[in-house]
Amino acid sequence: MDFLIDRLPLYLEGAGVTFTITVLGIALAFVLAMAIGILGTLRNPVARGVATFYTETFRGIAALVLMFWMAFSIPQITPYQLDVNFAAVLALGLNVGAYGAEVVRSSINAVPRAQTEATIALNMTWARRMWLVLLPQAWAQMLPTFGNLVIELMKASAIVSLIGVADLTQVARLQGQSSGETIWAFGSALIMYFIIAQVLILGVRLLERRANRRLGRAPAGGGLLALLRPPSVGTTTGGAR
Repeated sequence: MDFLIDRLPLYLEGAGVTFTITVLGIALAFVLAMAIGILGTLRNPVARGVATFYTETFRGIAALVLMFWMAFSIPQITPYQLDVNFAAVLALGLNVGAYGAEVVRSSINAVPRAQTEATIALNMTWARRMWLVLLPQAWAQMLPTFGNLVIELMKASAIVSLIGVADLTQVARLQGQSSGETIWAFGSALIMYFIIAQVLILGVRLLERRANRRLGRAPAGGGLLALLRPPSVGTTTGGAR
């Protein structure tokens, strides 16, 4: 316990770097997932080709290899040197965004066809149809999987130390080497990773609860403890009849 108390500022600093990279990576992955996922639902073959190329390319490349390439190969083929933190965010965002794009595409396609036909009958534009009808319903379906991707990205951020980022894993490794207290060094990091994961999970649960409430599927009861229950899927505002 004294080990963690004495080195807590170092661990908090490393955890801050890990959390920042995770949040920025999530933001980039989300933007890419929404844009590429929507492109994948269009009838335009060029748009679908772009979406397919992106998803298949970045799902097929290991995040670590992509990170090494951005941090160490780009300076050799261009006159530019990427900051290691930026390279980490870019690699993680591109990789996870490819998985997220498939989640978005499949969730939009899962919306009942009758909904789309109704909007066409109402003479809605594509933008209004997507924003007002399709995305709100698809959003509730994609959030649970997005939550898994968020946690996967956070755990994948542990590899950023290999390109020189002073994250939580790097702090634990250095403290373990300098003190010889390997169990305490990495045990402390494990606890902090768990805490970060719980914060992210709580954020996703809040979004799930809000999305399901808008669709009339919020679970009964309120308060923080309600977030521990899985969102209700089969209920509606009118209840079972």
